[in-house]
Amino acid sequence: MDELENDGTAITAKSGRKLDESRDAVILDAALDVLAETGYAGMTMTLVAAKAKAGKGAMYRRWASKEELVIDAVAHMGRRDVDVDALPDTGTLRGDILAMFRPESIEMADRRLRILAGLVSMAAVHEGVGEAVTDANVGEWITANRFLIQRAIDRGEGRPSANADALARVIPAICAARSGLERKPITAEFITALLDDVLLPAVLARP
Repeated sequence: MDELENDGTAITAKSGRKLDESRDAVILDAALDVLAETGYAGMTMTLVAAKAKAGKGAMYRRWASKEELVIDAVAHMGRRDVDVDALPDTGTLRGDILAMFRPESIEMADRRLRILAGLVSMAAVHEGVGEAVTDANVGEWITANRFLIQRAIDRGEGRPSANADALARVIPAICAARSGLERKPITAEFITALLDDVLLPAVLARP
């Protein structure tokens, strides 16, 4: 029996009916939501179809397999370029980093890290997927941290010998482990503790 689209129209995987491209983003967002909830192993096309309110036939006309859908979903999530001119400039590294985090940005970071954790098994067998997922999840976070840390070094707040590139990865890496391995949420309190107890002692110039 043919699958039904959400408008009730019968379709098959081989149907020549023109696809509504505006639905692609809805389905890809739904795929990311399911990945965050179940991980790659638990994700099914049926779950994604239900989340997106789409027929499975329409989905299989777009993506022949779960793997193809996930790869497109990762690309859809993407990585945005960081506008360094828009980053906070409070006069201190602590103030700058804390000013980046608002409730909605922390919630988004937590979701992205759960997606990253859900794709660990796929990344192990798909060349390039792991790098792409990591970049999409924490790449812009690392870029912003690197800029803020280097600026602190340049103005004399940080040690001249501090490695901005390595230190920029500290908080994102620990947060990824907390979200992906421990399955615990990322909170403002957790980020503040990492900042005060780990990052700042490593960056700041000592008397």
